[in-house]
This record gives sequence, structure tokens and C-alpha cells, in this order.
Amino acid sequence: MGIRSGWAQWQGSVQVPGPRGGGEAGAVEAGRGRREEAGESRRAAGGEPVGARGGGRWRGVASVLLCFLVCCGLGLQSWTALRVTGFDLGIFDQAVRAYADFELPRSPIKNVHHEFPPDFSLLGDHFTPALALLAPLYWVWDDPRTLIVAQAGLFAVGVPVVRRIARHCFAGAAPEVVRRAADLAGPAYALGWPLLNSSYTGFHEVAFAVPVTLLMLERGLARRYGAAALWAVALCLTKEDMGLVAGAFGLVLAVRAHRAGDRTGRAVGAALAVAGPAISAFVIVRFLPAMGSPPGYYWSYGRLGADPGAALARVLTEPWLVLQVAVTPAVKIAMLAWILGTLALLPVGSPTFLLAVPLLAERVLSDNPNHWPVINHYDAFLWPILLTAALETLARLHGRGARRHTLVRWSAGAAFVLSSAAAVGLGLGLLVNPGSWQPRPDKRALAVAAERIPDGATVEADNTVVPRLSARTDVILVDATPRGADWVLLRVDERTFPFATIAEQRQRVALLLDHGYREVLRQDGVVLLHRVRPVPVPGARLPGPDSVPVREKVPSDVGSGLFQR
Repeated sequence: MGIRSGWAQWQGSVQVPGPRGGGEAGAVEAGRGRREEAGESRRAAGGEPVGARGGGRWRGVASVLLCFLVCCGLGLQSWTALRVTGFDLGIFDQAVRAYADFELPRSPIKNVHHEFPPDFSLLGDHFTPALALLAPLYWVWDDPRTLIVAQAGLFAVGVPVVRRIARHCFAGAAPEVVRRAADLAGPAYALGWPLLNSSYTGFHEVAFAVPVTLLMLERGLARRYGAAALWAVALCLTKEDMGLVAGAFGLVLAVRAHRAGDRTGRAVGAALAVAGPAISAFVIVRFLPAMGSPPGYYWSYGRLGADPGAALARVLTEPWLVLQVAVTPAVKIAMLAWILGTLALLPVGSPTFLLAVPLLAERVLSDNPNHWPVINHYDAFLWPILLTAALETLARLHGRGARRHTLVRWSAGAAFVLSSAAAVGLGLGLLVNPGSWQPRPDKRALAVAAERIPDGATVEADNTVVPRLSARTDVILVDATPRGADWVLLRVDERTFPFATIAEQRQRVALLLDHGYREVLRQDGVVLLHRVRPVPVPGARLPGPDSVPVREKVPSDVGSGLFQR
């Protein structure tokens, strides 16, 4: 089989048709017209059969509500059970609150712990200007839970978009098949385990990346190239590396449009293929350093090279090194198997899977163990891409004729069952478990102690309870360095981030008690201290204008298991 014919079969029924009247595109349109004339029920504007518009609309609304309620419920459950933490909910809370006050997004939680200068903006940490859109919500409800609710809403916005994507993919099928595809795609997306994981952990900028990625993909399938390009640019505003995804989207769009003879689509796709990576390169090389990001601070690919240039040179001279790094340790293989296996490997049958390659490569080639498990927010960036690719693969198989329909049903059923089982294990099971709504005794004691801290106080707090204090106090994370706060709240019987051992936490309490602090409360392994004498604490310091940022030391047990929270 030649390369050209192989690509054509890969494209299948999801290729972008060109203008009516010529070549392959004309044949597609003519065939569709003959089916309509034969009485196969003309479609409504939204892709639904005319007689099913009402039922389809309500099924779509039900899926939207399902997505919002489940994601919001998991997030609020994590809040109630004190599972959300200062890293990351507390950081984003401080950042969006700064936006709401018309300031740059600064977070003392982030800055002090990592020794950034006091005026360091989070725009120098990650390029996430889209977060500013959440600022008006804080004028209504100034609370970290605002972000949890907002994220659930942004995820839910994706449901009708996914339904439209399913209709685009199955556009040449019978009306009943189109309806069924949309009806299954909605809840499959709404209960996707990556969305549940992200909701469980609180909030992240992925909240914007998910719906924007879906809108970009849907507009591309609809051949609305201007809108697709705008959403691709918007995607670049959600995180600095999303320009690579936009570039991959442009490449796929250009190839599909070229095969269909669509010059406009080919030009737009080619422009995005260049512009997306260029935007990411500019942001990483120029913008982030201009905002104070230290060179190489987030470089996590030491096994490839000390910096991007050294890594590229080594990859070119030792290409086998990429595969070696990608499969060691073995948890990386398990990660890929889980991500693709929960959709029955369907995404790899579509060119759209190319959009996921940069994001997966970032993780399997990384030295940072936090990137390897499947219980964080990283998989939510992939979810719109993988689900769209799976739908396209199913549509291609369906378009090959009646003999393939059984395979389509089995493949779709397997993907739905596997994805649902993953969702139950990673979120839905917790949501219906009454015990999951209750904090452990030590965490409950943290909440009780936090209530005794007055508004406006300076606080060094346990990572677990930081979000309970970020709205009403000047709170930072209690870490290896004393900071001289008026109040210190810490556990001494359970290891807490970022300490390496419980012994370090107990030593901190003993040090403070010997240097001007008084114990106010001790309950269930939780200690609340109040500074009553201005005695200098050995080693105490706050970052200054010339502070040199330090990287986090990842505990040895992180990344050792696929589902380790």
C-alpha cells in the first residue's frame, strides 16, 4: 500500500470535504444528496433528525447537568473532606483574587515557598492569561470554592460541543446512527475519568483548555476555518505548551483540506502549523523570562540533556535514547496503556491523535515523577483530543460498510464500558460513598484550628488547610524555612507536603516553641502556635528582591504507582 492511499484510508469518513462539485469532495456531497432524496430524513440545523430535535435537546441538557453536578460534587467533596490543598487551589485563588483587584496574578504561597521575589507574577511561572476571565466571579463570591464551581461549569460547556463533534463524524450515516452517536458521546465525555480526576484535585488552568480544545476541533470539522483558527489562538492563552497542540491541529487540518481540494482550509491549517509552535517558543523563550522566570527552572528532561539545545543534539546523535527514556521507569508504559486502553485504543486510529503526541511526550520524557501517574489534572488536557479521535475512528469503521457495523458496536461498547469503569474507580465511587465526604480526624482538627486564627493575620499553614485561610488571611505554606508569621499551623503525626519526614515537622514545632511561640491548640496530631514574643528564629527569612528561586524536591515515593494520590 502506498503512503498516499494509506493516508486516505486513515482519513476515512472524517476527512474535511471541500467545495461541492469536483473530485472526491463532489462525490461525497453528491452521495449525501442522493441519500436525502431517497427519503433518509433531512437533518435539522444542529445535525439532529427533524423529528428527534426535542428529544435530542433534552438528552443534551441532561448530559450538561450530569457533567456539572458530578464535577462540582467531586470538587466540593474534596473541599469538605480537606483534600484540596494550597498547591494548587490556594495558589490559583490568590492569583484570581489579584486579577479581581486589577493587579498582576501574584501568589505569596508560590513565591515564598519557591523563594521567588515578592513582586514575581505567576505569568512568569506559567502563561495562563485566560485565568483573568474568572476575576468577575470573585466580585460575586470571594471564595476559593468559586474556582471549583467555575471549573465544573467550563467542563460542562464541552458537552454540546462533543455532541456536535459526534454528528460531524457520522454525518454520512443514517439519522438514527447520528443520534445514537451524539447521545453516547455526551455522557461519555461528561463522566470521563480525566475530568473527574481534575475535579477531585480542585482547580487548574486545564479548566479553560478542555472546552477551548473541543471548540477548536469542532470548528475544524465544520470547515469554519476562521473560527477554528481563533479558538486555536485562544488555546495558546491557556498554557505555554498548548501552542504545540494548536500546531499539530493545523497540520492535520491542512492535510485533510489538501486532500479535499480546499485551498482555504489548507492555508489556514498551514498557518496554524507554523504559528502554534512559534507562539509557544516565543512565550517560553521571551515572555516568561521577561516576567521573571529563571532560565531552565522548569527543565525536567535531564536524561536527554542539560538544556533544550543539548537535548536536541543528543537526540539527533542518539535517537534510541528517546525510546529508552520514554519507557523507563515502567510506570510510564502503564500510564500510556491506561490512557489509551480506557478508550479501547480507538484514538490511535485517527490523525487527530497527533494532537496528543506533544502532551504525552512531555510526560514520558520527563524526569519529574509527578508527570507519570494518572490521578492528576494532566490527563484532562488530553481528554478532548482522545475522545474526538475515538469518535472519528468509529465513524471511519462505520463508513466501510455493513460488515463493519458489528465491529463498530463492539468497539464503541468496549470503549464506553472501559471508560465508565475507570470513572467509577477514579471518581464516581467516591462521590456516592458517604465516608468520602468526611475529613480524617487530623484534617478535621486542622479546620478547627484554622477557625481560631483571626482575619488579616500572617499565617504559615499546613498545605492541606491553606485554601481555608487564603480568602481572609495572609497565608503561606509552612515549609523547611521559618518565615516569622504570627501563627503557625502544622501536623506532627502525618507527613505533609513539602516536608520529607515527620521528624522535620516535629523539629519545626520544637524550634518555634523555644523562640517566642506559644502552643494554642494540640489535637489529633495538629499543633497551632501563636507568636507572643519577638524572638529571632534561627534560619528564618523571607524572599527579597534578589532571591534565587529553588526547585521542589520530589519525595521518593511520588510516581512509584499509577494511582498513588
